Amino acid sequence: MSAPERLLSAAQEELIQSRGLLEMQAVARRAHVSVGLAYHHFGSKAGLIAAVVERFYNRLEETAFSPSKLISPDWAGREKERLAGYISFHYDHPFAPLVVGALSRAAEVLDVERAFTNRQLTAGAFNIRAGQRDGVVPGELSPRLTIALMIGGIRQALVEALTSDKRPDRSELTNRIWFFVAGGLRLPVPEEASMSLERQAISEV
Repeated sequence: MSAPERLLSAAQEELIQSRGLLEMQAVARRAHVSVGLAYHHFGSKAGLIAAVVERFYNRLEETAFSPSKLISPDWAGREKERLAGYISFHYDHPFAPLVVGALSRAAEVLDVERAFTNRQLTAGAFNIRAGQRDGVVPGELSPRLTIALMIGGIRQALVEALTSDKRPDRSELTNRIWFFVAGGLRLPVPEEASMSLERQAISEV
């Protein structure tokens, strides 16, 4: 593993252990390099934190959004697969609660957050237009506005799930969020899925 990769891994571990705090000296010790090398590669503590978050988002896109990983033959099925992959990546990654929580508001990562959100908006709007061309999504919906509303809702639901004392089952969370997405896109929801969610909601009262 190269020195920059060791530093990124070490910084991620430090951030997790310290719940969002980071000292360059501690990162250098953990990576078994000089602190000078850490500054050489990343310029500053802020630069290193931003690089760690950017690596997280790059891996999220590779893992959850790669078209080659989607197997459903229909548009709605592929979009639900994307959603399931997105949620599973966050559930499995130990750094995810910090990224969607405390670090999302940190000044060091604002540019990284903005760039990732813009990529999500662009890709999501493209996918909605594809659904409109296929006749699955109503043509009168604004792709950009619709995906912006959905990204906000999905992100907030994920924050709630990852920071709660007891995480909801990932499959249940995926189904609940997909129910929300399908409603926003005016997609038909199977009756059995709707009844299942209603039963779950009643059981939680």
